[in-house]
Amino acid sequence: MIYFVATPIGNLDEITYRAVEILKNSDVIFCEDTRHSSILLNRLGVKAPLKSYHKFNEAKSCDFILSLAREGKTVSVISDAGMPGISDPGRTLVNACIEAGEEYGVVSGASAAINAFVSSGFDTPFVFVGFLPEKNGDKDKVIESVVSAGTLIFYSAPHDLNDTLDYLKSKLGEDRRVAICKELTKLHETVIHTTLGQAYLDQPKGEFVIVVDKASANENALNGLTIEQHVEFYVDKGMSKMDAIKATAKDLGVGKNEVYKALL
Repeated sequence: MIYFVATPIGNLDEITYRAVEILKNSDVIFCEDTRHSSILLNRLGVKAPLKSYHKFNEAKSCDFILSLAREGKTVSVISDAGMPGISDPGRTLVNACIEAGEEYGVVSGASAAINAFVSSGFDTPFVFVGFLPEKNGDKDKVIESVVSAGTLIFYSAPHDLNDTLDYLKSKLGEDRRVAICKELTKLHETVIHTTLGQAYLDQPKGEFVIVVDKASANENALNGLTIEQHVEFYVDKGMSKMDAIKATAKDLGVGKNEVYKALL
């Protein structure tokens, strides 16, 4: 049997009784970083041998892990923190189990995405996006696919945080509400409620989850409109044409001249 076991995202006491029991009864545990996981497992009194299982050897490890399960071994898979398969290795092995007809189970526990969503106070539905790609073109494709899906949840490393917030502002608008969650369940846990236009952290440190509120009714009404229709939307609400052009330029993240040219 193969178990995908959630581990604490910060506070080491946040692990279920079932997770501890399964880890203690495991014949082998696969983890991202054996040194990191040893800290938690030693604290829990888990003696099972550790083997490395990370994004660089994930595909190669599947056959070996499946062979252990077929021998009757109890195998657990954990990530450095949180739930395997959520922006961490695990999905490839789950699909290998499905294809091979091998029995597997998921052991509930912490997930930074869920903690951050609850802390944000925003409404469902939500979409977990995870880490954005590095290239802007790839980022654009991701955002275009989820822009109208609801509340959006992103992961960010500290050195990327402000760049990610600036990018989201350019695509989603500066008035969109955002919750920036830092070091969840740890001593210095912080949740900052602001807007994308005001979101900036000086020398950010730690791990971050960015939760962006879903589009307002106005924003949803503007999705898919041409620039001319966009301007007309605001004029119909009583704005002067000049103000409507300014509002359209702000929504689209372009200069007023571009809107003028499109209207001409």
